[in-house]
Amino acid sequence: MSSLRNVNKVILMGNLGTDPELRFTNKGTAVANLSIATNRSKKDTEGNWVEDTQWHRVVVWGRRAETCKQFLMSGSRVYVEGYLQTRSWKDQDGQERYTAEIQSEDIKFLGHRIEDQSSQTEASA
Repeated sequence: MSSLRNVNKVILMGNLGTDPELRFTNKGTAVANLSIATNRSKKDTEGNWVEDTQWHRVVVWGRRAETCKQFLMSGSRVYVEGYLQTRSWKDQDGQERYTAEIQSEDIKFLGHRIEDQSSQTEASA
């Protein structure tokens, strides 16, 4: 028997691509869906640096979901800890669909999008 445990942990820091979408379950529990972009720089096949943007679907439950709707907007910077969950459903054509999303266990609001240097220079001039 192995002494190593399984781990399903996701940590993201990025910017919201849209305003949070808030809805309520039949039992009245708040649930917010966030679309978060993360970026990393990498070299392409020709050796040039390029930005690689990945989009992540994050689900926030309960009072935290309501707080997200109240204080976050497109461009807001957030730190999220949670776990990866996959789920499936049948669409209206009967096709099986799958998605992977991050179930948030903790979220911290970090402010708004970090502007690039040229935007900051123009704003201060």
